[in-house]
Amino acid sequence: MFYGAVVWDPWLIVAQIVFLQCLYYITLGFLLSILVGTRVSRMSLVYFFDYVAVTTTAVTGWCVIASFLLSSVAGAVYMFYLIERSKKCLDFSATLYIVHLFICIVYGGWPSSITWWIVNGSGIAVMALLGERLCIKRELQEISLTRYRSSKNFLLDGCLIG
Repeated sequence: MFYGAVVWDPWLIVAQIVFLQCLYYITLGFLLSILVGTRVSRMSLVYFFDYVAVTTTAVTGWCVIASFLLSSVAGAVYMFYLIERSKKCLDFSATLYIVHLFICIVYGGWPSSITWWIVNGSGIAVMALLGERLCIKRELQEISLTRYRSSKNFLLDGCLIG
């Protein structure tokens, strides 16, 4: 994609937001099933959307915290492939976590746990900064241009020699 000639496409942006959100929740579900599912008798949406599950007083709460933070790392990798622009990483990360906040409010009420806010604030920071770092690394790569002619032929055929 040529970055200078990008046309504003709202459908593409919405599709990227929805796809990123789906990938985030799929990854979170996978990690919760591995880390928390082995500790509890029954998995539910409480571990996804209820702020009470994000706690430091129990080992299960630490597993939930680890799942959220590892999902934010995976989200950064998803942004590297899906978004591809470093200056958009913060926007997409913030959008993901704002949508998550709204879902949490609808599901379990306003998150009043300071642990929930610290975990999600750390998650947005990790996702945005790591995503920007990965995208900047790609953007700063040297563009390799293949030459169809060698430099000797170019000098003989061009204006420089004759």
